Amino acid sequence: MIDSVHIKTRGIVLRLIDYAESDRIVSFLSEDFGKVTGIAKGARKSRKRFANALEPFTCLSIVFSKKKSGKMAFIEEAAIVDHYPCIRENLEKTLTASYFMDMIDQFLLEGKRNPEIFHLTCDFLVLLETEKYAKNIVRFFELRFLRLTGYEPVLDRCTNCNKPLQTSLPYFFSPSTGGLRCPPCADRLGSADGIPVSVGTIRTLLLGKDSDPAFLNRIFMTDQCARECQRLLSGFIRYLLGKELKSLNVLNEVRRMGI
Repeated sequence: MIDSVHIKTRGIVLRLIDYAESDRIVSFLSEDFGKVTGIAKGARKSRKRFANALEPFTCLSIVFSKKKSGKMAFIEEAAIVDHYPCIRENLEKTLTASYFMDMIDQFLLEGKRNPEIFHLTCDFLVLLETEKYAKNIVRFFELRFLRLTGYEPVLDRCTNCNKPLQTSLPYFFSPSTGGLRCPPCADRLGSADGIPVSVGTIRTLLLGKDSDPAFLNRIFMTDQCARECQRLLSGFIRYLLGKELKSLNVLNEVRRMGI
């Protein structure tokens, strides 16, 4: 009887933890098997098998084995497919990519296959690598990622009365219901957890939700729109996870300081 299965797949490194004297525990998003966590023996010393490949948000060709009875994989070798050097040369891009990895790691369960999330992540890393940085890229990644994980916010209608988006008055986004409330429903039901959001901001999010990633930088956000998008999506993600992601706090703090 075969005790373990040897697998080769593409993967994007999500998180690294140094272990013992020379090992590393690696969580990565694979194209074929979802999130996988494994141990890379001697990774901090072996240049032949890993060659500095195990770094956050690097896309790799990974060979690993997994015992049928074991929880953790054994990473045998990894070769770089794309290191994204232009991202690493820019602090804001690096922190954005790190936030993407943190978000993926926090939301996804081990071994739940979702190739669409892998391809989404690749698309946005390529966008960060090749295009001028735009702050709206964070919001559009969050929105698309939430859709693929089954948490897409309802932005085209009121979640209470089901009336489509139709007024110029401010709506409210309720994290607890995962969607919008129109002004009359917000007045009647209350909006204790409601986040005010204008129709213009909602339409911008709806436009970016389905646009080709290559054209996302062309979608203009006013300062007000950017603030409202951040409050809406960050508030919703915080509600879903039950906590604030430290990587997002670091990104926001660096922006605030103008570094």
